[in-house]
Amino acid sequence: MTYQSWLKPLVLTLVGVSLFATVHAHDVNKDINIDDGMSTKGQSTVNGSISVGSGVIISGSLDSVNGSIDVGDNTQLRDASVVNGRISLGDGITADDVGSVNGRIQIGENAKISGDVSAVNGGIELRTGSSIGRDVSNVNGRINVAGTEIGGDLSTVTGDIFLTSNSVLRGDLIIEKPGGWSWSESSDKPRIVIGPGSKVLGKIIAKREIDLFVSDSAEVGGVTGKASMDQAIRFSGDQP
Repeated sequence: MTYQSWLKPLVLTLVGVSLFATVHAHDVNKDINIDDGMSTKGQSTVNGSISVGSGVIISGSLDSVNGSIDVGDNTQLRDASVVNGRISLGDGITADDVGSVNGRIQIGENAKISGDVSAVNGGIELRTGSSIGRDVSNVNGRINVAGTEIGGDLSTVTGDIFLTSNSVLRGDLIIEKPGGWSWSESSDKPRIVIGPGSKVLGKIIAKREIDLFVSDSAEVGGVTGKASMDQAIRFSGDQP
């Protein structure tokens, strides 16, 4: 899934939250706090943040327009989405989809996301022992994938990508070509690092020029487009 295909439904969902606020402003223009061990339905706010404790069971989604979402360890939820704000999910959480328009996404260790993790303007960090069922993507911002298995594709436009600590990417790693009249081939190249023990079972598809670094112990299914394995810089340590 490319960033164009998931951005529209994400924005429409959050616009729906904003429209709801025009009628129920007293319910959504505030911070929301959910204590440890509670069970609750989904929660939404417009001008507020959402803070969730550990071991919480949330049967619906967490949505904020202008505010961050912080979720504690071992919590279950459906989706988490923001327009302007970060998303931070703790260790051992389970969720379907996680999405941000303007904000960083951080997911802790041993997390299970059955769907997509996607951002527009924001970095993405995935920690050891986690699994993502489908795609991980952004437009701008560094993507750090450590010891994580991704079931779909991993893609960016201008961000750097670091696939480390025996991570496994089952789909393709795609570097999209930016749109817009002001972009040129002389723009900064994304830095793509495939670290020790990590595997790209699909291909690295470079639709623009990149700086590619591949560990001697990494596996890559192939490189196409404006890069090749012959151009890759090989390294033998933890990082190039």
